[in-house]
Amino acid sequence: MHLSRNLLSGKRKYLFGLILLLFSSVIFVAFGMTGSDDFAIARREVLLRKIGDELLSQSGDLTSRVLPVKKIAENEYQIRFEKDLTFLPDSLVNTTQRLLAKDPLARDYVVNVLNPGNASVAYGYAISKNKKDDIIACRGRKQPKASYMINIKFKPTGINTAKNAYLLGSLPFLAFVGFIFFRSVKPRRALPDAQYTDMLTLGSVLFDAKNRKLIINGNTIDLTGTETRVLRIFALSPNETIERSRLQKEIWEDEGVIVGRSLDMFISKLRKKLELDPNINIVVIRGKGYRLEVSA
Repeated sequence: MHLSRNLLSGKRKYLFGLILLLFSSVIFVAFGMTGSDDFAIARREVLLRKIGDELLSQSGDLTSRVLPVKKIAENEYQIRFEKDLTFLPDSLVNTTQRLLAKDPLARDYVVNVLNPGNASVAYGYAISKNKKDDIIACRGRKQPKASYMINIKFKPTGINTAKNAYLLGSLPFLAFVGFIFFRSVKPRRALPDAQYTDMLTLGSVLFDAKNRKLIINGNTIDLTGTETRVLRIFALSPNETIERSRLQKEIWEDEGVIVGRSLDMFISKLRKKLELDPNINIVVIRGKGYRLEVSA
């Protein structure tokens, strides 16, 4: 008994340690990805400012500033300028492709040049990692000078998606491991060690709960684990009514399911095994439960 308990304790510690390890790994990876995410965003914003700087130079403006890059939505940024500028669509396409090639996460994006005032799209195009999916129109037509804003929206296939997929993918596995852990560590109702080692006397019947045996008139009868648990409850309260709900609760609740007919089946089996002694019997108390009757 002590050996089995030690083994169970070892399993509990192992499972608990495994859950802690998995949980810690998820947290560490999440924080690690967050740090990488912040660095990638900062680097991307530098590249976007570089795009604005080159467009100003191509427009002939070497003195005015590129305003701070504005993040207007998740994975979408806006490049703004201090003064008006003009641009060639070919130059804009080539500049963004060349500079954003340095961003490993910027493999698919859409560029929209917005008119001042009404924010309508003056020019736009889409770049894809699969070149045949590129959408570029109206190349070679110089755009008039205006206070343009350039919106660049990236396809969310970078660190955020990987981080979310990793975390979400880990949750079902952690939930499964947690379920197995709590199922295995939930203690089964049992009596103290002294009651396992003592022989219980029921009239002329000896009940060896530890070894799951009945000794009746010199005959030894083996009991199953469940039969032993049921009979132990009766043996500790002979000639007393035991409520049916109590038996169901103490025998089956720890296993997560209660089946009413299971109790009747085990009571019936115990009656047959006790038949060798006419002075002991399990009787039904209608509307209440059962009673182990032991005659003097």
